[in-house]
Amino acid sequence: MESRVESAVHRFETGYNCAQAVFATYADLFGMSEEDALKLASPMGAGVGRMREMCGAVSAMALLEGLKEGNTDPVDKQAQGRTYETVRTMCDAFAERNGSMICRELLGIAAREKSAVPSERTTQYYGSRPCAKYVRCAAELVEQYLIDA
Repeated sequence: MESRVESAVHRFETGYNCAQAVFATYADLFGMSEEDALKLASPMGAGVGRMREMCGAVSAMALLEGLKEGNTDPVDKQAQGRTYETVRTMCDAFAERNGSMICRELLGIAAREKSAVPSERTTQYYGSRPCAKYVRCAAELVEQYLIDA
C-alpha cells in the first residue's frame, strides 16, 4: 500500500480535527465509509471533546485497531488481549516519540479548555500548534502496526 501519511496531515491542515484526520485516512481499509469515519472520530478531537485528555490522533489509532481486529465475543479474552496489546504498543511508541499521549501535555496547556468551541483554523493557529506533527506520527504508527504488519 502506498503511504497515506501525507493525506492524514493534509486532512488536518484543511480543517478536520486530529482524530478525524487519522481515522478517516485509513478507515476504508477496514470497510468503513469516509462519512461514517468522520462522524465516528469527530468527538475524539482535541483530547476528546476539547477536554485535552488523550490526544485525538492516539484515539484514532485505537479505533483503527478495533476496526482491524477488535473482538466481538465478550468471553474471548485472548482476542481482547491481543487488541489491547497492539493498542498499548502503538500508544507507547507515540509517547516515546512525543513525550506524552495526553493532549494538554503535548500542547503545554495546564487544564481543560473552558469552551467546547474549537479554535478558528487560521495560518496563525497552524503555526502555533504542533498537532500536524502528532497526526503524522500517529499515521506512521498506523502504517507500521496495522497496515504493514
